[in-house]
Amino acid sequence: MPNPTLELIERRRSTRVYDPTPLTAAERETILHAALRAPTGGGMVLYTIIEIDDQALKDRLAVTCDDQPFIAKAPWVLVFVADYQKWIDLFEASGCFELGDAPARTTPGPGDLLLACSDALIAAQTTVIAAESLGIGSCYIGDVLENAEVHAELLGLPAYTLPIAMLCFGRPLKPQEPIPHFGGHLVHQNRYRRLDAAELAEVAADLERLHAPHGLPPDAANYPQVVYRRKFTTEFMAEMNRSVAWWLERWQGA
Repeated sequence: MPNPTLELIERRRSTRVYDPTPLTAAERETILHAALRAPTGGGMVLYTIIEIDDQALKDRLAVTCDDQPFIAKAPWVLVFVADYQKWIDLFEASGCFELGDAPARTTPGPGDLLLACSDALIAAQTTVIAAESLGIGSCYIGDVLENAEVHAELLGLPAYTLPIAMLCFGRPLKPQEPIPHFGGHLVHQNRYRRLDAAELAEVAADLERLHAPHGLPPDAANYPQVVYRRKFTTEFMAEMNRSVAWWLERWQGA
């Protein structure tokens, strides 16, 4: 039966070309309110949202986030920060570290980080759906994880934070057709199961059908080779991995 929410999810796609019309204050407030309705681990709300409205900062992020000029042209930009710093500060201000409990904890660990990342990403996706319902498109920018030292300074991020995602919002400049998505072999029953050779061949064929309708480049025999060259072994992924290691080392060594 027709369901407007499922229809919205079905037609959603990333938007990178925007009508320059700004979002209204009511639209921004509505989208942010939706984020605050997202579920969080233990009700702790382990994230902070940084609203970027300074054009010079957007211009800079367009360069530092893997040279993507459309970031600077987005009418609205939000950075979703996994944030345990506010709880460490609150614990300290509330005398928690002086309670004498054993074992005492004064710093968050890697599990705390992953929970905070989950909270932030759940909130981010909630804003995506809320915006879409208002006719406002969006695009995730994972590259905010790169250039870690630069972004930590630009955004004023303390030790127990990590910018897990950035989102650009704006009305699509022209109507967009939904892009079909790959779904084969994604759902496993009860436990993880590695795919056999025949299934892997099916996956490769499905991906090629969906993403390379005009043929493969001459240097690739199949679509996984395209991904390997364009995504997995690229300089930007090397920088992504270097920066994530920096974020993790800072979190655990602060």
